[in-house]
Amino acid sequence: MAEDHIRYDILTQDALRGVVRKVLTEVSRTGLPGDHHFFISFATQAPGVRISQRLLDQYENEMTIVLQNQFWDLKAGETNFEVALSFDGISETLVIPYAALKGFFDPSVQFGLTFDAAKTEAASSARSATPLKPVPKSAEADEEETDAALEEDESGADGDKGGEKVVSLDSFRKKP
Repeated sequence: MAEDHIRYDILTQDALRGVVRKVLTEVSRTGLPGDHHFFISFATQAPGVRISQRLLDQYENEMTIVLQNQFWDLKAGETNFEVALSFDGISETLVIPYAALKGFFDPSVQFGLTFDAAKTEAASSARSATPLKPVPKSAEADEEETDAALEEDESGADGDKGGEKVVSLDSFRKKP
């Protein structure tokens, strides 16, 4: 197999992070539309991540935040976003570079993206990207779903569910 000098894997990851940037930019301006809400997973040790030592002690490698009912001061920039959230009644501002993202899920429409947080423009590995993974969704998405996902994240589960599968772009193309 020929060597990929163009690095499509990195270009794909960057483009998909651009989707998240665009969504967060719009939400920062107008708020969450309809039933949309987001589960955002990120590598807590990635360069540029700023979270309190208290949270870092609790989430050494990865953390999932939920942007749904209670978040404040969302600011989406070119390379990162910041948001204020409450953890055990204490308000904290998190700064998260898009390069640190591991997952972005909107269960209201069963849309999700999975990232390799190690892939950046300077990455030199040839690991494959996993761009699209639909999020399994029950007929009734409510706070119990959010709580269950948070409990799962806190228990150290990696978030991969047996029912998820990679969606091929070919499945969206018109068939002759």
